[in-house]
Amino acid sequence: MTDDVLLCRDLPAGALAKLLAPWKLEVVTVPDQEPLPGSFWGDPEAGLIGDRLYVRPVTPVQSALHEACHYLCMDAERRATLHTDAGGGYDEENGVCYLQILLADALPGMGRERMLTDMDRWGYSFRLGSARAWFENDAEDARQWLRDHGLIDERDTPTGHLRQA
Repeated sequence: MTDDVLLCRDLPAGALAKLLAPWKLEVVTVPDQEPLPGSFWGDPEAGLIGDRLYVRPVTPVQSALHEACHYLCMDAERRATLHTDAGGGYDEENGVCYLQILLADALPGMGRERMLTDMDRWGYSFRLGSARAWFENDAEDARQWLRDHGLIDERDTPTGHLRQA
């Protein structure tokens, strides 16, 4: 972890909840001194239980959006029993990464550029060497996966729909 990533406390109040509202994913802010429910990676990484995304003020925004995108990208069957481990395969993980970059543009204070930088700072690993290189030159499969599941349209705009199958 690096101290150079944008944290949830750095966002305008309610911005993350407003962004995720179309998908009915509730953002629950947990005080710093309390355990973070549903965190697969442990504190301060975001957690998922059911239709709730758990964050702390010190949770990295990239972590919050990544876990939120897992919720959006998983099928309805997995979403119905979601607790801590989002699971998913290679194609879904790529879709999650791509979608979190797109959603960053709609989050005041974050934006695509900051998301790409924070993904690199946090340690995401892409075969082209950076999140930007992957997103711009090697992510057609992720884009198509998101389109095939109705999560983005032909202009790469998130649709506000959850993956169903």
